[in-house]
Amino acid sequence: MKLVVVSAGLSVPSSTRLLADRLAAATVERLPADTDLQVVELRDLAVEIAHNFVTGFPGPALSRAIDAVTGADGLIVVTPVFTASYSGLFKSFFDVIHKDALDGKPVLIAATGGTPRHSLVLEHALRPLFAYLRAVVVPTAVYAASEDWGADGLAARIERAGAELAALAGAVGAVRPVRGLAEPVSVPRTRPAGEDIAGTTGPTLDGSAEGPEPEPGAGAVDRPVNGSADDKPLEVIPFEQQLAALRVG
Repeated sequence: MKLVVVSAGLSVPSSTRLLADRLAAATVERLPADTDLQVVELRDLAVEIAHNFVTGFPGPALSRAIDAVTGADGLIVVTPVFTASYSGLFKSFFDVIHKDALDGKPVLIAATGGTPRHSLVLEHALRPLFAYLRAVVVPTAVYAASEDWGADGLAARIERAGAELAALAGAVGAVRPVRGLAEPVSVPRTRPAGEDIAGTTGPTLDGSAEGPEPEPGAGAVDRPVNGSADDKPLEVIPFEQQLAALRVG
């Protein structure tokens, strides 16, 4: 299991990174012990992100970050609020990722700001962004204003969001198909021509002993299978003929 955190905080120390770390801790404690946690700090990638827009090619550090994000089993993304929306650096990073790379990936969205009046940025900006990328966003999003730190309510939201992401990432990882392996196909058992329908003289389908022999006159019917010569051809009556017969009647 691999969990990746994307933090768009710019300052050091950063409240955005603090929220990201707390969300990661709440998620990891509910995941397997061998879960790999990786943090991507976007402020360290700002120059390479700008170069990518100009050249069309990611630098080494940006390429590693993109591989980590696209290969994760679950994502935690946290951005500071600028001008009532996510930061330009945050948006630019996800702009350089292929639009299909996050298809079906579990994502927990979060944001930090100076005032609680910007809390709707989660629903008006972040959730639509990842819905467009066809990611699966957990129901609980977390916004932390300056006054929320140390106040009642934030810790409970963090725990709830972490539990939702852990449950979703675990479910997706459990059903993810292995690349290069075909899906198992259930093939029905074919009955050899002439074998009794009511009973069988060989092993049963569930691997138990031989089934009962049919008694004479018990109503067992021998039916040809596998397209034998005794099959009665299927009679097909054209619709026009059926309609004409109804009109005559």
